[in-house]
Amino acid sequence: MFAALTGLGLSTAAGLNAYIPLMVVGLLANFTDAVRLPHGYEWLSNGWVLAIVGVLLVAEFVLDKVPVVDHVNDIIQTAVRPASGGVVFSATAAAAQLDHSTWMAEHPAVGWILGIVSALVVHLLKAGARPVVNATTAGTGAPVVSTIEDAGSLGLSLVAIFLPLLVVVAVALLAYILWRLTRRARRFRAARRARTTTPPV
Repeated sequence: MFAALTGLGLSTAAGLNAYIPLMVVGLLANFTDAVRLPHGYEWLSNGWVLAIVGVLLVAEFVLDKVPVVDHVNDIIQTAVRPASGGVVFSATAAAAQLDHSTWMAEHPAVGWILGIVSALVVHLLKAGARPVVNATTAGTGAPVVSTIEDAGSLGLSLVAIFLPLLVVVAVALLAYILWRLTRRARRFRAARRARTTTPPV
């Protein structure tokens, strides 16, 4: 159970930022005993892999805070974030020693699917809400929201590893926030369509 909660938390965090959970898992596996990567995932703690992830993380950190550019970045990340979610879910949930169960290790595809779906759902909600934030704040909200998303991804990654029981609460809170943003996005689009279809007086 704990391994599944850890995987869920990390893959959800990947939906916000693909590289933060990868970096957290890799660094903790490399320098601590908090994460024990199963066979086949040792590459996550490789120094060269961490360096590449670090470069991509810096690029994501900058690009995601620039209006319009963040939208293009979200399109690119539609493939990257779910893939990252699949990796981190499998890399943690497949470690049987975390929950004394071999089921996840014997069914690795399940971890990949759950991780991909979790990250993809969060990514789509985030990508759908961001243009509305930019439009309603004239672009000034992009760096603020992006910073909150990065902090959320980091916080959720750490909670998933060190306090997996709190993952349910954290994911529920994130789902509520994204739901509110999605509702706001729908109202904004509906109001804009109404303005464009209203005939001039």
